[in-house]
Amino acid sequence: MESIIAAKATDISKLERTGAHSHIRGLGLDDKLESRPNSQGMVGQLKARKAAGVIVKVIKQGKISGRAIMMAGAPGTGKTAIAMAMSQELGDVPFTSIAASEVFSLEISKTESLTQAFRRSIGVRIKEESEVIEGEVVEIQIDRSVTGVGPKTGKLTLKTTDMETIYDLGQKMITSLTKEKVMAGDVIQIDKTTGRITRLGRSFTRARDFDATGPDVKFVQCPDGELQTRKEIVHLVSLHEIDVINSRQQGFLALFSGETGEIKSEVREQINQKISEWCEEGKAEIVPGVLFIDEIHMLDMECFSFLNRALEDTMAPVVIMASNRGMSRIRGTNYQSPHGVPIDFLDRLLIISTQAYSEDDIRQILKIRCDEEEVDMTEDALAVLTKVATETSLRYAIHLISTGHLVAQKRQASKVDVVDIKRVYSLFLDEARSVQYLKDYQDEYMYNEIAPSHGEQMAVDSI
Repeated sequence: MESIIAAKATDISKLERTGAHSHIRGLGLDDKLESRPNSQGMVGQLKARKAAGVIVKVIKQGKISGRAIMMAGAPGTGKTAIAMAMSQELGDVPFTSIAASEVFSLEISKTESLTQAFRRSIGVRIKEESEVIEGEVVEIQIDRSVTGVGPKTGKLTLKTTDMETIYDLGQKMITSLTKEKVMAGDVIQIDKTTGRITRLGRSFTRARDFDATGPDVKFVQCPDGELQTRKEIVHLVSLHEIDVINSRQQGFLALFSGETGEIKSEVREQINQKISEWCEEGKAEIVPGVLFIDEIHMLDMECFSFLNRALEDTMAPVVIMASNRGMSRIRGTNYQSPHGVPIDFLDRLLIISTQAYSEDDIRQILKIRCDEEEVDMTEDALAVLTKVATETSLRYAIHLISTGHLVAQKRQASKVDVVDIKRVYSLFLDEARSVQYLKDYQDEYMYNEIAPSHGEQMAVDSI
């Protein structure tokens, strides 16, 4: 089981796309946790960002877990943006983001879905020592048989600043060296247990070989001391990944199938026990992460009861929630409650409030979004778009940036101007104008299915 737990899934590089919050780089705080007016893609919400910065600091120090924070505010006031900024600030700490509607699945139960989200947000930092050979390649000599049929043999000469050694090479090592395109002058690292070869870079002594190097070549110092050393390697995996690996016959390949299904509680108890033993022995360390649940008012009473209990567990992440509801009905009941959350659960939360953006803040956000979407806009057009955002909504105005850019391209203009904003404003309705249009022409809409009379129904049945 220990070897299975230590298995680590390969990181998959994500495709960079321009999303709703792709411009956010952090919370925009200084060293004293004071909010800058405009920094790292964040604008305004000074109090909310400072409160989030305090939470991030205690999470990094590992002094907080099993706590719940709620961000409450009107739509379009930056609740999800602050949560994304917190994930950027946390860095290596596990961060899971879900919408409350994801819990209601036909495949697995609500409590299982929440449990898996909790386990994804708790990391285990596993430490293991391995012997490595690290040095600069002096010479690679590969001997082939005259007939070309027999196995290849060879010798590898490695050196540090203190010593030099010749190693005999087998067929597997020769293949690895050829695949990595290792040549004399490279600084390499060989893992003795797995035989894996890693190129660390070119030695500084070969820096004058301009003809043999490219612009992306990394130069490193020749290692000093012994050739063979012991290094500590750290793996960070989530508890959910360990659950999946141990609950499926195909092992860690189950991580790529996507269909995790229900995981037995016995498996989780065994894993928790093993992780606890490793923590006592110093082999592993628990890293409580963050679980962000958007639109928390979509959960029902069963989910809130489960969250009440789950937050008291020893292995619980920090749970951040967001809601844009005021006094509303709790899902599945007839009870009214603030934010659509039961009072007893609301009592557990630290509530961060977000305020409406000022006109200057909206202008700054729109300017940042223009830069992010690579759209050149005139100052007059930006002023008109800001006015549109204050009268309608910020989200609607952000949508007009890319559409306005398309209209400007059609008339072969280099910048988006006022005429382009007016054009897309007339093409696409905002919420207020859409409602007004509906009221004006409601008689022309099919808003009700007229049930047939009893006599007509009987006549149809007889036919």
